[in-house]
Amino acid sequence: MKQPFDPKGDLIVMPTQVFGPTGMGLARLALDTGATQSLLSWDILVAIGYDPTKEKELVQITTGSGVEFVPRMKVKRVRALGKMRKNFAFLCHNLPPSATVDGLLGLDFLRMRRLVLDFRNGQVSLE
Repeated sequence: MKQPFDPKGDLIVMPTQVFGPTGMGLARLALDTGATQSLLSWDILVAIGYDPTKEKELVQITTGSGVEFVPRMKVKRVRALGKMRKNFAFLCHNLPPSATVDGLLGLDFLRMRRLVLDFRNGQVSLE
């Protein structure tokens, strides 16, 4: 499956379906090959029935403002770039409003696949 993107834009944004106990949410995730782990905003997680405040596993991350500890939470399913993953873990953290995305789609989602970024035609695919 090929997903279009704006090759002149600042970010490659992937529409992503995230499934939880109470339903499905649609998130806009920036494709980020520099992120080892995917990240999703608290707002999306709460909207689909999760409570990140009850998560016991905390992970240390480094942000532009310093070091923080954030929950790592598994969601029932996530679908992006035509690929479905079950029991997929996201770091729970809100990006600044200026980010214009709900999180990051990182290397943990992309591993063991072939990622093709075609800037000439403005298409991305994950095989």
